[in-house]
Amino acid sequence: MTVTVLLLVLVCLLVVTLVVGGMLVSAANRLDRLHVRTDAGWAALKAALDRRAVVARAVAVGMVDPDSACRADRADTAAELRAAADRAERAGRAEREIRESELTRLLAAVDTSALPPDLAGELSDAEQRVVIARRVYNDAVRDTLSVRRLPAVRYFRLAGSAPAPDYFEIAEPGPRADR
Repeated sequence: MTVTVLLLVLVCLLVVTLVVGGMLVSAANRLDRLHVRTDAGWAALKAALDRRAVVARAVAVGMVDPDSACRADRADTAAELRAAADRAERAGRAEREIRESELTRLLAAVDTSALPPDLAGELSDAEQRVVIARRVYNDAVRDTLSVRRLPAVRYFRLAGSAPAPDYFEIAEPGPRADR
């Protein structure tokens, strides 16, 4: 081999190494941004769930308020709603899906036409914000997991020690008849 051929081979190897290295750095940066997006999505979802729990407690108070148009015989339902909101807010990440689905089921049974209009609007808004935040979070999880499944990401362990995110699945509120 001549010196020229050897130099050409070394230059080609250097170029390939730089290109592959650049692609790996780019993939690692993208994965890091996706993990940050997932974390931000979880924070927004948690805030929306916490707000809905606060609104659920306000709805429970509105159900038994003597000045309200609601009947006082709904005290048991109101107590159950308050307890479900408390359990959902205090639940750990693993149990939160179950508790939030329970709260969704109880809120779906509330007759919002018997609530003050501003409270009914607040409940509707809180429910819609949960739906949107859950979808945004699950989209971020989907995108993160799809990049984590790439062979280069797995082979070179570009995800590092970051845990793989999990989807957050809860029952979504259905359309209300009284809306």
